[in-house]
Amino acid sequence: MQQLPQLTIQQLDYLVAVAETDTWAQAAASRGVSPSALSQGLAELERRLGHKLFERVGRRRIIAADATPVLDYARSVTAQTSDLALWVERRQSGVGGEIRIGMIDAAAIEHYSEHLNTFRSTHPEVDFRLTVGPSGGLLEQLASAQLDVVVVVRPLVEAEGISITHLLTENLAVYGPPGSTLNEPSDWGPWLLFPAGSHTRTLVERVLADLGAPLDVSAESHQPEVLKEMVRLGLGWTILPTIQAERDPDGLVPIRRTPVAKRELVAATRRAALPNPLVDQFIAGLMPSS
Repeated sequence: MQQLPQLTIQQLDYLVAVAETDTWAQAAASRGVSPSALSQGLAELERRLGHKLFERVGRRRIIAADATPVLDYARSVTAQTSDLALWVERRQSGVGGEIRIGMIDAAAIEHYSEHLNTFRSTHPEVDFRLTVGPSGGLLEQLASAQLDVVVVVRPLVEAEGISITHLLTENLAVYGPPGSTLNEPSDWGPWLLFPAGSHTRTLVERVLADLGAPLDVSAESHQPEVLKEMVRLGLGWTILPTIQAERDPDGLVPIRRTPVAKRELVAATRRAALPNPLVDQFIAGLMPSS
């Protein structure tokens, strides 16, 4: 079998840092090293591989398109190294260790707040860390081993190396400003939606296209409460999970009684991650009762 040159985990981690930040200075700061140390480490990585990893765009150096396999390898190695470090830490400490959870806001606030509180109270020895954010960003943090498990909207295209467990299905409904009538979809809008590229936005765009509703977007926000308030102020229309849009006080009234779409919430983990009983216990508590 052909042997790889002697690469170091630090060099690979520097490459991942450059991919995850906007500038080399930010990449160096994220790893606690000087820009010159980062540059020297990456230059040595290029030398050992015998392949240029970067190209210039103006005054910036970016990762070259044909260096993608190296970046993918670097991400895989650094993620598994992080898993191993956490496993060793748990073994050596003899306590519960750490669990890093990511959730979209609907999951953390509406569906699983009680489970989060119960899990924390029954595992006082565990370093419990929760990140709330959009699905796409959480999945990226999962893939790079910054999180152990995430609860997100199921992506239309599932990433390689990610295991998906179905949790529940949410109804999405159309909401208009006060006084809106049950008119035709062609009259709906302008829209107040989640940002372009988000999992729910992609689903909503498909629904609107199927209904024949024009996609005239006047405002975007990752926060459903912001979208809800803008609808109440008469600034436009939105499509939101019913559990968030219709929650009192000041819940919105759907234009149609029948939901226009559904979205699936799932728990996602990395297949290559080392076994972590805490993650298994946490996901088991998310599953609906039989």
